[in-house]
Amino acid sequence: MYPLLRPALFQLSPETAHHLTLSVLNAAYSLGLSGLLSNRIPDRPRTVMGLTFPNPVGLAAGLDKNGDCINGLAALGFGSIEIGTITPLAQPGNPQPRLFRLPAASAIINRMGFNNDGVDALIENVQRANFKGILGINIGKNAITPIERAAEDYLICLRKVYAHASYITVNISSPNTKNLRQLQNDEALDALLGQLKAEQTKLADQHGRYVPLALKIAPDMESDQIAQIARLLMQHQIDGVIATNTTLARDAVAHLPHGNETGGLSGAPVRDKSTAVIRQLAAELQGALPIIGVGGILCGADAAEKIQAGASLVQIYSGLIYRGPALVGECRAALQQS
Repeated sequence: MYPLLRPALFQLSPETAHHLTLSVLNAAYSLGLSGLLSNRIPDRPRTVMGLTFPNPVGLAAGLDKNGDCINGLAALGFGSIEIGTITPLAQPGNPQPRLFRLPAASAIINRMGFNNDGVDALIENVQRANFKGILGINIGKNAITPIERAAEDYLICLRKVYAHASYITVNISSPNTKNLRQLQNDEALDALLGQLKAEQTKLADQHGRYVPLALKIAPDMESDQIAQIARLLMQHQIDGVIATNTTLARDAVAHLPHGNETGGLSGAPVRDKSTAVIRQLAAELQGALPIIGVGGILCGADAAEKIQAGASLVQIYSGLIYRGPALVGECRAALQQS
């Protein structure tokens, strides 16, 4: 069905098509029609970060920033849903236009800037949802918060979402919030992870429940920095790492319409960069914590490649825009063998 609908959706602006698609998914769920959109692939559970994922194919953060469409998206057959990135206060994000399709490269450039309704609104949406599966909540900082006080925003979000999440992702790698990627540097990351881990320990005692923490990192790092991040993840006993976010590189798309728009590039052009980071992380971590692979997955073979490189799970986003719900089942089927 999606290949027939895609040309019409691509006639709309990317943000309009995005909101329309989420509305349709919600309507399909409400009418009991979601089963028509998913492939019936048997579950193959995997235990990662102490959680049992029904299957290894998850939805990456960014598609459902506020948790508006949890039920509808879950019905597509994902083994997990990650919502966000969420910030303590609502914020509009960057001015429009801020989302661009590059169909010739099966790619997207976005400079959304953590547009969201704030953490309290997200929690209300989570509480209304019927979803009982693995729910990740991705947290970030507000644009108005100085980078020196970023930890305060992450801690606010961590405390608020803790009771509602299966796991929590700390996003320090979006290129669309000024100076955010500075938090990947040694001293800043060491301090941030120390504060987050201490708070996680307190919250686990308060709630009588341990909620894993994962760190989402960028693909645009040198080998030495990846090795240092791996060391800090192990030192602070972080539960998982998501590799990777979008890239600032434009080599593969500079010649295309919109190819030089500012923002993060996702889709097929980031596939190899993401896989290379996963491969190095796997060598550095030696199984100390799991890797969730994301970036450029547009077919089942791409998902299998991430697993072969060392990931335990995968997530998709841009591929869903180009391939539709069939991609979920295709990736699940490919990973039945891995």
